[in-house]
Amino acid sequence: MLSRFARVKAEEVARLKSLKAQGRFPRAWEGLRPSFAGALAPKGGLPAVIAEYKRASPSRGVICEDVGVEDCALAYARAGASALSILTEEAFFKGSLDYLARARAALGAAGLGQPLLRKDFICDALQVEATFATPASALLLIVRFTPDAGRLRDLRQLAESQGLDAVVEVFGEADLETARESGARIIQVNARDLDTFKVDRAACLALARRCPPLPGEAWIAASGVFERAHLEEAGEAGFAACLVGTALMAGGRPGEALARLLGSAPAQGEA
Repeated sequence: MLSRFARVKAEEVARLKSLKAQGRFPRAWEGLRPSFAGALAPKGGLPAVIAEYKRASPSRGVICEDVGVEDCALAYARAGASALSILTEEAFFKGSLDYLARARAALGAAGLGQPLLRKDFICDALQVEATFATPASALLLIVRFTPDAGRLRDLRQLAESQGLDAVVEVFGEADLETARESGARIIQVNARDLDTFKVDRAACLALARRCPPLPGEAWIAASGVFERAHLEEAGEAGFAACLVGTALMAGGRPGEALARLLGSAPAQGEA
């Protein structure tokens, strides 16, 4: 799968190069970017929840296409999400870069300010620059997709130059070593292997116990979180936050699903 992602992203980078050469590259977003790192603090004894807008995935196919990004963002925010993750990858996840602006507009109109994470396969500086044109507060970098620590550092520093945080995703100890060598401060441990799609939540928790977060690091547990007990276990293992997508989107009522996960009252006004 990673090689398939790489081919699609090579085409994306080529399009961005063409826009740059034609002087048509999108201008940087001029609005405020709420702090993503600042949102990664446990609430009510549980890790912060980064709730994800995820229409499809290679492992599940279509998950939910009936809920628009605006309605989903509002439902998540009202149900207690600390931050939102927006899938922007088009070919395999049915995402769009436009979803970031649409989510921010909906949140802003309601007086809500949760930060947005751009979740995609980013390996080139032009993709980072394209993210500057969105209201994202953070972007995802994946060690398996960009395995060179120096390149990861360059991409992270480029993102930070415009006020974005970089979430660096790992799958095991070797990836973690690379992430730390690159200077990553927000580390996401994905329980799902991108090559096999197998989810091993126990291995995710075990990594945090063997190699606990260092001072100044904030860790996010991703994939395999379906119930409150999973949030509690992640918190006990040292994770500051959990990213949850499929479990919230699958039933078509993401706000209600998040409220149940957090053990709070159902979100109001969800279509």
